[in-house]
Amino acid sequence: MSKYNRVVLKLSGEALAGDLGYGIDPAVIQSIATQVKDIVELDVEVAVVVGGGNIWRGMAGSAKGMDRATADYMGMLATVMNSLALQDSLETIGVESRVQTSIEMRQVAEPYIRRKAIRHLEKKRVVIFAAGTGNPYFSTDTTAALRAAEIEAEVILMAKNKVDGVYSADPAVDASAKKYQSITYLDLLKEGLAVMDSTASSLCMDNDIPLIVFSIMEEGNIKRAVLGEQIGTVVRGS
Repeated sequence: MSKYNRVVLKLSGEALAGDLGYGIDPAVIQSIATQVKDIVELDVEVAVVVGGGNIWRGMAGSAKGMDRATADYMGMLATVMNSLALQDSLETIGVESRVQTSIEMRQVAEPYIRRKAIRHLEKKRVVIFAAGTGNPYFSTDTTAALRAAEIEAEVILMAKNKVDGVYSADPAVDASAKKYQSITYLDLLKEGLAVMDSTASSLCMDNDIPLIVFSIMEEGNIKRAVLGEQIGTVVRGS
C-alpha cells in the first residue's frame, strides 16, 4: 500500500546521462520509466520535473561570459528535450503521459495550466513539467517545489545519481562525511548543504512539503520511497 497519493519526482539531468556523463543514456531513461510505471500501478499520481544539466547548464554558460538570462533560457530548452525523451520512454511501456511547458511550444507539448495538470493526474496520467518556471534565475529544484505546492503533492522524491542521501560534507571528497537519516530544512540552510538551492528549500519549508533524497541508480528505489521504506534522507519542515 502506497504511503502517498500524489508525488513530484525530481530528476537531475545528470541522472539521465548515466555513465555517459553527457546526453541521454537510453538504458537509464528506460529504467526510470519502468520505475515510474511501478508506482503508477500502485495508483499513485505522479508528476515529474526534469533538469537539463546533461545537455546545458545555465550557470556554466553564465560563468563563461554569456548573458545569464539567455543561458538560463537555453537550459529550459534542454529540460524540454529530456522531458520529451522521458515521455517517449513512458509511452513505449504503456504509461500515458503529458508534457507541460512553462514556455509555450504547442507543437510539441501543452502549456502549463495548473487545473489541467491536476485533471491529468486524477486520470492517472504522468505529468512531466518542463522548461522550469519559465523564468531565468530559477532552478529546476525551485520548479519542483513550486509545482509540488501548486498541485498539492504530498512529497517531493529527489532522485540523485551520485549520492544516496544528504551528507554533512561531500562524501566523494570527505571520507568522514556523515549521512543523515533525517534533517530539517532549517538545518539544511544553516549548514549550507547543497541538496537543493535555498529558494527551493525555503519554498518547501514554508509549504510544509517533505523531501526524500535517494539514489536513482539502485533499481526499485522510487517504489521503496513511495511505500514509505527508510531509504536515503528525509528532509522535513521541523
